[in-house]
Amino acid sequence: MRSFVIHMSSSAARRPNAEKLCSDLPNAELFEAVNGRDPAQIADVALFPGNLHHPEYPFKLRPAEIGVFESHRRLWRKLVDEKIDMAIITEDDLRIEPIRMAKALKMLAAFATPEHYIRIPVKQREVAAQVLAKTNDQRLILPKVIGLQCVCQLVGRRAAERLLAATDKIDRPVDTFLQMHWLTGQPILSLQGSGNQEVAGEIGGSTIQTRPPLGDKLTREFKRAAYRAYLHSHPQKPAC
Repeated sequence: MRSFVIHMSSSAARRPNAEKLCSDLPNAELFEAVNGRDPAQIADVALFPGNLHHPEYPFKLRPAEIGVFESHRRLWRKLVDEKIDMAIITEDDLRIEPIRMAKALKMLAAFATPEHYIRIPVKQREVAAQVLAKTNDQRLILPKVIGLQCVCQLVGRRAAERLLAATDKIDRPVDTFLQMHWLTGQPILSLQGSGNQEVAGEIGGSTIQTRPPLGDKLTREFKRAAYRAYLHSHPQKPAC
């Protein structure tokens, strides 16, 4: 098992946490993040205003979201090109509990194949459509509605191939796109109980989230609720 920590080398505040992740995860190395504010780095990215797929995405992509999406795509390409069957991919604002993560990886080692994409999220909000494995306080589920964030996941090579094929054009953030299992053909699993935490607030804040004016916030919440309603009407279902 290899691990990759997405990290922008110019981010001094996040470097210590990124390096700690490299020491805590199996066979880990830093992977240079794409700077979505640098036109040269995203020159080959085909961007669209939320209208490529249904439901339409109601918000404009931020530069940081573009950079995050392209960072993940480049790692998917690395898995495919270098024939890496499976890898842990994390962002640099993750904190793990080594003992609990070791248990999680042991469970996944007995289950995961190159076909799988398995989230190891920091938020335990997903509702199971099916429980696939369980041990002590951890369980592997097929969530009805796939959760947001890509802070930590195990990605298989065949899953990476599918996702690459579906993302030659992008119009929404990577985590939002991954929710569209009916489009990608890629089921997304989730391992709950890993003890993972997001620590962006301790290491310089989020690179994506902003605080809009109150009026804009209310409008965004209305649009977000409508978008979520569509997702809930298209849940993942157990294979027959």
